[in-house]
Amino acid sequence: MQIQGSGALITGGASGLGLATARALAAAGAHVTLLDLPSSAGAEMAAELGGAFAPGDVTNAEDAASAVAAANEHAPLRIVVNCAGVATPAKVLDRDGNPTALADFERVIRINLVGTFNVASQAAAVIAKNDPTDGGDRGVIVNTASVAAFDGQIGQPAYSSSKGGVHAMTLPIARELARYGIRVCTIAPGIMETPMLAGLPEAAQASLGQQVPYPARLGKPAEYAALVQSIIENGYLNGETIRLDGAIRMAPK
Repeated sequence: MQIQGSGALITGGASGLGLATARALAAAGAHVTLLDLPSSAGAEMAAELGGAFAPGDVTNAEDAASAVAAANEHAPLRIVVNCAGVATPAKVLDRDGNPTALADFERVIRINLVGTFNVASQAAAVIAKNDPTDGGDRGVIVNTASVAAFDGQIGQPAYSSSKGGVHAMTLPIARELARYGIRVCTIAPGIMETPMLAGLPEAAQASLGQQVPYPARLGKPAEYAALVQSIIENGYLNGETIRLDGAIRMAPK
């Protein structure tokens, strides 16, 4: 499917993987709309890209619907990339042997899994009504899981289960939306050079990078964005989760 002239909605688009994707899609000719929190740099980044900013919360149905409508105003919405998420760590038991607060677990699930489904469903309802391309395509939805969906570490039960859920719903959603000409894929990144890791000391970042078999470094957001672009343009990719991780398999901790 061609990116040129398409509307693209990117959640978490004000930074990290989302911003790198927005830049790549804008450079390829898409009109990008960034959905991110009102407190983010979304307005500034959207202006830089010649796109639009839709402030909101991915877990809120009305916010997601408004962002989808905004993205569809500028150009037919055909591309959705879900990058919004959190990686708050929490063990099952705290240092005193007490259960972790249930609200902490629920928050991660709600943002990472429920938020992804919310935006995907709101977007699919609009994309399905848009005219198809000459090839019968209406759109592509790319979600973001993590290698933690498969190699979860100690302290990641909430994060791993949320990302495992994103992986698990890829195929059933792809099967359902096939009738509308909408493809659905998921990317499972490894250790990426995002703002969350950028705050670590250089030595710590280097140590993490050395755990990757090859190339022995952190993944770059531009590499994630390049894979998004490949998924969009390769019409036979559908219902698949693709690991982007330099062959790493995470240790227990």
